[in-house]
Amino acid sequence: MKDLKNALEAVLFAAGESVPVGRLTLVFAVEQDEILEAARELAEEYDRGERGIRLLRMDNKLQLCSSPEYAQLIIRTLEQRKPPMLSPAALETLSIVAYYQPVTRAVIEKMRGVDSSYTVSALQERGLIEACGKLEAPGRPTLYATTDAFLRVMGIQTLQQLPPLPEVQGSEGTEQLRKSIAKLQEQEETQQTLFADSGSAQTEE
Repeated sequence: MKDLKNALEAVLFAAGESVPVGRLTLVFAVEQDEILEAARELAEEYDRGERGIRLLRMDNKLQLCSSPEYAQLIIRTLEQRKPPMLSPAALETLSIVAYYQPVTRAVIEKMRGVDSSYTVSALQERGLIEACGKLEAPGRPTLYATTDAFLRVMGIQTLQQLPPLPEVQGSEGTEQLRKSIAKLQEQEETQQTLFADSGSAQTEE
């Protein structure tokens, strides 16, 4: 197990991004449970030792990242600009994508009642949503879904950990989405330092 943990640590450090568990099991020639157990033990070692790095699990992927308490030191050292907070419009759009993915821009605009082309593009630029295919319908509109970065920013491992959204329709459904924004905002404020983005995004009026 020690050798497996050391190997896992080395690979994740060298990768610099999330690595699918399936690929790790294939390369290491071990069972998935062994990889996940090694990752769990390694994550606990980082936590117990109050280390400067953390091991994150996002669905079926693993990634090493810096500890959030050292975010300001990292930003100053690397001269990176702190990612701007998401605007209410961006959070509303992100909420719709998160709860109803895969979803088209037309559906987003119908639920919000306003043009959302800029907001969708801004969320794509920040890596929080991505195109995930085409809808089998006239015009073949693009479908959007959240990314690993979304899970990382929100501090969750799977979409099932999002705040529950009641199954309601019409204007009531839209209102429930608006209420869920407050919970996503709180999570984004707490976890946003895990998302490294040197660029800036303008807010939507």
